[in-house]
Amino acid sequence: MVMPIITRKTLAEFWQKHPNAENPLKLWFVRTRQAQWHSLAELRRDFLAADLVRRVIVFNIGGGNYRLVARVEYQLQRVYVRQIMTHAEYDKGAWKNDLWFT
Repeated sequence: MVMPIITRKTLAEFWQKHPNAENPLKLWFVRTRQAQWHSLAELRRDFLAADLVRRVIVFNIGGGNYRLVARVEYQLQRVYVRQIMTHAEYDKGAWKNDLWFT
């Protein structure tokens, strides 16, 4: 069974603008697609630096250079990619104002 990731297109659009993010995002995609998480604890076995922020998971990508924000639906076994940012964009915090995260 593979974990559907909705949407891979978001990853590709980001690495088109930030070529250094391509390999780390592809690695995240492969590892996530193969996962079968049922809890945050299980997710953290694969991604030690992942954090729960409100109702989303923030993944550190590329040694902390990028942040990937996703909603993980454990029962449905799906991951919804919401946004990918540089570390600087993430630190500004404007993404937290989006109603999707509350």
